[in-house]
Amino acid sequence: MLTLPNLLTLSRIVALPLLAALLWWPDWPLGYALAFVLYCAMGITDYFDGLLARSSGAVSRLGIFLDPIADKIMVATVILVLAAQDMLSGPVVGDLHVIPGLIILIREIAVSGLREFLGGLQVSVPVSRLAKWKTTIQLVALGALILSGALPGELWIRLVGLAGLWGAALLTLITGWDYLRVGLRHMD
Repeated sequence: MLTLPNLLTLSRIVALPLLAALLWWPDWPLGYALAFVLYCAMGITDYFDGLLARSSGAVSRLGIFLDPIADKIMVATVILVLAAQDMLSGPVVGDLHVIPGLIILIREIAVSGLREFLGGLQVSVPVSRLAKWKTTIQLVALGALILSGALPGELWIRLVGLAGLWGAALLTLITGWDYLRVGLRHMD
């Protein structure tokens, strides 16, 4: 049960309070630099836990359960702390940059609920290629926003992060609708 892939997944969950603490002070560039390193390490463990589980035949029910939860709470933690520390504000629309964060969080909760509902009906909803792109863009955007706190003089990094967050939100809406269409076919 506690295989190496599952331990990697659990390490991401255990590291979340430290990540949140490092992000809590936006005027502390060193904290954001450390948070960026930790965030990247968490992303690397996300890649390797799945790779190791599949390659070694160690795919487990615990891993299937924990991996998406670890991903979602990591994204939610970063979005919420960045929003709380005013790191999701910027040029042109100011505080409205929090909207893509909200879209992403709402979709994650809705899709999780939909997967749970469909699981009870023995209906599997595979992750689409577009959803994988959404996740990649979302993780890179959040990483850029964290990095922008470590390098406050580099506005372009923050702009890349904010633009990426908007792009991820657009893909979030598209993929969320795709999942909902599948789910609606199985509802009364």
